Amino acid sequence: MGTPSEFYAVAENIHCTLIRKTTGKFVTENGDGSASVLYKEKGQEKSFPLPQKFIDADDWKNKKVKHLAAAMWQGYYGEGDAKQAGIEYIEYWARIQEANASAYLDLNVDEFSTDLDERIGLMKWLVGIVQNVSNIPVSIDSSSLDIIKAGLSVCDTSRGKPMVNSVSLEKPEAIETAAGAGAVIIAGATGADNMPKTVDERVANCKELMKVIEAAGIPKSDVFFDPLVFPVSVDKINGTAVIDTVKELRNLYGDEIHFAPGVSNISFGLPNRKLINTVFTHVCWLAGMDGGIVDPRHININILKGMDTTTEAYQLAKSLVLGEDEWGMNYISASREGKI
Repeated sequence: MGTPSEFYAVAENIHCTLIRKTTGKFVTENGDGSASVLYKEKGQEKSFPLPQKFIDADDWKNKKVKHLAAAMWQGYYGEGDAKQAGIEYIEYWARIQEANASAYLDLNVDEFSTDLDERIGLMKWLVGIVQNVSNIPVSIDSSSLDIIKAGLSVCDTSRGKPMVNSVSLEKPEAIETAAGAGAVIIAGATGADNMPKTVDERVANCKELMKVIEAAGIPKSDVFFDPLVFPVSVDKINGTAVIDTVKELRNLYGDEIHFAPGVSNISFGLPNRKLINTVFTHVCWLAGMDGGIVDPRHININILKGMDTTTEAYQLAKSLVLGEDEWGMNYISASREGKI
């Protein structure tokens, strides 16, 4: 397979973990002890009030707030206009991601609380909210099988098969759940007991996992492999390990399979992460990777097809992710000098 003709963007922005800086342009303190999250949709200034529990939290003292978690709390527990404003903020993120060529909307509530029953109820509610304003399938993203089952139970399959994020040799029980729901799956290269360090270990884990997947009756065309992306700042081979794994799995399984790694891990600890993420995805796409867990506002099929590979910024980021820039010194120097 050459360069894929498409890119399955699994949109990552409806997650409880996502942060806004309270000192930035998206959060305002109102002078009476309250605060709001600001956003703009179709040229209209909009906001939702932060629940007091988020203002009283340690995150707030550290000048950050989990804005999607706050919107979920407001929409789930709030009242009146505040409740509606929280719902509208979630709907905004569903609409803007779908408008940017997303294939799936990934939903994650794992860090909303430690109460499993609460998170199960929240996931069911969230799927309904998102499906009310979107026409594409959702991806149920959780480390809890109970939450995955709950999310799948309310998915509208008329818009396409939902996605399970994720299954692996470490948690194979989710495979039967996905098969029973007719869902597609993100299949991670994690081993049963440890994380792979080499391309060979990644491929071996995926081959073993594929046996379990096929035994459950899930076709190859419903499998999205995650080769596991680790920061290039930790080890310069981490970018090429993903690329080589993609090529090996393509050789093994052909065009039927898909890919959906969390590409943003590649840029952890480095400046101008958006540039690194986009260039890394483009390089992987050219090598046969036809999808990823991404912010579709910055990475989607249209952006990938229109990428200018001749710019200094592209070349610096490409050299970085391919492990050709020792310690990332050229890239970091260019960032400090304002060149990228």
